[in-house]
Amino acid sequence: MTMEFDYMALAGGAMIGAAALVLWLGLGRIAGVSGIIANSPREGSAWRWAFLLGLLGAGVVASLGGGIPDPTKPTGVMLLAGLLVGIGTVVGNGCTSGHGVCGIGRLSKRSLIATCVFMATGGITVWIWGGAV
Repeated sequence: MTMEFDYMALAGGAMIGAAALVLWLGLGRIAGVSGIIANSPREGSAWRWAFLLGLLGAGVVASLGGGIPDPTKPTGVMLLAGLLVGIGTVVGNGCTSGHGVCGIGRLSKRSLIATCVFMATGGITVWIWGGAV
């Protein structure tokens, strides 16, 4: 890794944390993406749609800069992985953004445990598959 890459990762993490803090302090909402998606059809959900469109828009803007590599895995593998992650967010009652970014920041024991389980499961998966997935 290069020093520039380290600073980019630090800046990205700081922006994610700042966005979560602004959403929490400004609207009293948690930036848990799975919860935002699961509850989008309700009334008073304009902030949810704005948040999701902002996520998608940021991805589009980032892709315009070049630097995003083409996928290295077949589409079926990526769809299966996405499905398994979706199932995991239901089983874990939240996702890494809700538990890892917001829950730990609020000193939630449940979120600390959930984040440890997410990380351990990810590590075990990489160990089993040898980084092939």
